Amino acid sequence: MRVRDLAVPAALAAVGVATMPVLDRFSPTDHPLNLTAVALILATAATTALRHRWPGPALLTTSALTSTYLIIGFPYGPILLSFAVCVYAVARHRAPRRAALWATPALLVLLIHLVFDEPLIGLAPGTAWVVVPFTLGAARRLVAEAQTRERAEAERRVADAERLRVAQEVHDVVGHGLAAIQMQADIALHLRDARPELALEALETISKASSEALDELRATLAGLSSPGLSGLEDLCARVRTAGVAVDLTVDGTPSPLPTAADVAAYRVLQEALTNVVKHADQPRARVTIQHRPDRVDLGVFNSVAAAGHSDGFGITGMRRRVEQLGGDLTASTRAGTFTLQAVIPRERRP
Repeated sequence: MRVRDLAVPAALAAVGVATMPVLDRFSPTDHPLNLTAVALILATAATTALRHRWPGPALLTTSALTSTYLIIGFPYGPILLSFAVCVYAVARHRAPRRAALWATPALLVLLIHLVFDEPLIGLAPGTAWVVVPFTLGAARRLVAEAQTRERAEAERRVADAERLRVAQEVHDVVGHGLAAIQMQADIALHLRDARPELALEALETISKASSEALDELRATLAGLSSPGLSGLEDLCARVRTAGVAVDLTVDGTPSPLPTAADVAAYRVLQEALTNVVKHADQPRARVTIQHRPDRVDLGVFNSVAAAGHSDGFGITGMRRRVEQLGGDLTASTRAGTFTLQAVIPRERRP
């Protein structure tokens, strides 16, 4: 039992004993307070120390002690506070129905003294010593349960968001690496007989791309920071190694971005170039970056054969990243050109 758990019993005992002279002087009863009253007051206060561990038995014990005190004829006083504390505890720590099963016999025991007194006068205040603390305890229990549910729901949302973030990170890293590996593997298979030296070069590229993807995946899973726009040149170099020509245009004066915006910008360009490697009609892409005072505008353009367009997991993930920062991402196909454009604010918008 912790020291602070004894604070309430000690305070109840101190108040009960300290008010005895006042009660003895001004009480209308003829029975003076004596050592028996002191013993009952102290025993009742001490029993409240058990209210957290055994709230039901503690309540019945305090009700019996309090009823004995009142049956003897001692005046009403702070001993009832100890009883009320136990009523509150049983309603706070037990389900309503189970708490009522403890509180009902406790009330009946408490009211036994009315048989020897005036039952009609004492019934209402005696009942109030149970109803009021029971209501407060039950209300506190409901509030605590609601807070627990809210915390659990908040934790679930955080866990879901983290799972989604990790899934998106893994998709971005693995998807980009596998797309480059697949293209080079196809080249190696096609040229293994006619141009074995080019097939060997493709295999070396596969080895390098897989190693870089594995390193980035390990960093992502270890919780390390993802690359930002500072890693764009390396990204374009890997895409060029995979066989796609990349024309990069940067306008404006680059300035540091917040981490979330920097990572989002890199991932958008990474996913867009990965899609070029996998789906483009011609192995060429044009990438534009415009640094503005309040935002960064990104654009990726490449030739496609199909006229239609539907968002896949990658584009959906990119759009979610950008929109979480208060930005916007659009993807469309027009006149044989697939266009992906993103606006990422430098400061998160509501």
